[in-house]
Amino acid sequence: MRSAPYAAPMKITADALLFDNDGTLVSSMESVVRCWTRWAEEYGVTEEFARVELHGRPAADIIGDLLPADRVAEARRRIDELEVEDVPGGVRLLPGTLDLLAGLPQERWAVVTSAGRALAEARLAEAGIRPGLLITADDITRGKPDPEPFLLAAGKLGADPARCVVFEDAPAGLAAARAAGMRTVALTTTTIREELDADIVVADLSAVSARAVDGGVEIIAGE
Repeated sequence: MRSAPYAAPMKITADALLFDNDGTLVSSMESVVRCWTRWAEEYGVTEEFARVELHGRPAADIIGDLLPADRVAEARRRIDELEVEDVPGGVRLLPGTLDLLAGLPQERWAVVTSAGRALAEARLAEAGIRPGLLITADDITRGKPDPEPFLLAAGKLGADPARCVVFEDAPAGLAAARAAGMRTVALTTTTIREELDADIVVADLSAVSARAVDGGVEIIAGE
C-alpha cells in the first residue's frame, strides 16, 4: 500500500474535485446487489457471477466477463432497466455529502461514475445532488480502472490532472485516479482500509471540508 491514514488532517489545494457516486456520495449497494442477483438468475450465470468483481466497474465490463460478446448489449439494457426501476427508495445519502458539496463552486467539481447516464442521473436526482458535470459509462470507451473517465472530467473542467483530487471507495476507481496522475482520498464505506491504496483514507465525507480559494479549492481531509 502506498499510504496509511493520517493522524492529523491533511490540507490540499486543488483545481478540481472529482467524486465517484455510489459508495462515495450515496449508497445504493442493497439495490445493486438485489438487481444484479436477479439479472444473474435471469441469464443463468449465478455461479459465475459470484466470482466477478462488481463494485466500481462499468456494467458492460462486468457483463463481458459473464456472457458472449453478442449478448452484451441486450444484457446491458436489461440490467439498466432493473436498476433504474429500483432507484426509488433504493438510494441514501452518505454522511457529509451535502455539506461538502454545498461549499464547492459548481465549476470546480464533477461526478465520475461507472454507471450509465440514465441510472446515474436517476440516483443523483433521488439524492438531491445536481452536479454541473457528470461523466458516465456512456461518455467513455474504457472504464475504471482505466484513467479515461477522470482525464475526461479534468479536461472538461479545464483542470490540470495533477491538481485534481479524486474521492473513491473502490480499488478500481483509485487505480484509475492514480493512472491519471491525480491525488486520492479513499473512503472506507464499502472496502476495508487495508485494501485502499490512496494518499489519505477516511471513513466518509464527513471527515472532509472544503472552501473556495483563489484559483481553486482547498480541502482538509482527515480523521
